[in-house]
Amino acid sequence: MKVSELTSRRWRNFKSLRRAYISLIFLTISFLASLASPLWVNEKPLIFSWQGNIYTPIFSFYADDDFGGSFKTEANYRQLFDSPSFKKDLAWSIFPIISHDPLEQNLTGDEPPPHPPSTLHLLGTDTHGRDVLARLIYGYRNGMAFSLLLTLITGVLAIVIGGIQGYLGGKVDFLTQRFIEVWSSLPFLYVVIAIGSFMGRGFTMLLLVMAIFGWIGLSYYMRGEFLKLKNQNYVLACRVAGIGNRRIFFNHILPNALTPLVTFIPFAVIGGISSLTALDFLGFGLNPPTPSWGELLSIGLDNRFAPWIAISTIVALFITLLLTAFVGEGVREAFDPKGGQK
Repeated sequence: MKVSELTSRRWRNFKSLRRAYISLIFLTISFLASLASPLWVNEKPLIFSWQGNIYTPIFSFYADDDFGGSFKTEANYRQLFDSPSFKKDLAWSIFPIISHDPLEQNLTGDEPPPHPPSTLHLLGTDTHGRDVLARLIYGYRNGMAFSLLLTLITGVLAIVIGGIQGYLGGKVDFLTQRFIEVWSSLPFLYVVIAIGSFMGRGFTMLLLVMAIFGWIGLSYYMRGEFLKLKNQNYVLACRVAGIGNRRIFFNHILPNALTPLVTFIPFAVIGGISSLTALDFLGFGLNPPTPSWGELLSIGLDNRFAPWIAISTIVALFITLLLTAFVGEGVREAFDPKGGQK
């Protein structure tokens, strides 16, 4: 696919902004790594050899009785690898870099949780004995995935609704704008509480609830762009040439109206992460024990005698939002028509 000269120039401008470009690379790599977190943050061994057979617990289910136990449930590998009878026939094994699961509770030892940072738990444990580092990594994955999906859905809704408003104008624009005014006046938090009380607070449900409110702000920008562009000479020429409205909408106006959307995306990601963290902190977000930064913040503030919980979460949240803001500033400057050409 051929890239236009304008797009190439914008990309060169963005790459020249080293802070934004490096931030984008770091966020991309860290998010992709978090998607593969079960391969490197898990209490299960990646692969091991026992009694001459190869086992891959990270990809397959093995029952306790497969290793001489008495149950059909999945084997507890932590206990299994501590068993002398199992070690006797164990040839070799490979564990993940961080051998803790975000839901695994470490209740062994003389002291009750939370446990301070140590060689076993680099960032300590929370009040349930769960590894803070593992929950931070999985919480990052959940937060970024939620925010990116939310941004995608709200962006599509804003393009469709705001674009139709601006392109058709007249009564369609008037009636839709009145609906938006009524819809935006609904108290978002109360709607989340009401829906969550009888439909649950899962990832998908919370994503849909936030999406049906999140498109409104961006739709104003898209409406304004379409109102401006539909009267441009090239659009009028398309109408004279007999080109249909759908083709004019998607092929001719939309590509030129995407600048507000593209510059808005990084800041929408920041808003999505912040909103999910706030809802989790208040107890109206993802269902426990789903790893989330908001839950960790709540636990940390309730247990200030264990400062490693709150401090590590705040630092992770600050770095993520700061790097995303750097990307947003870079995108905005790269798309600035008054900026220098590079």
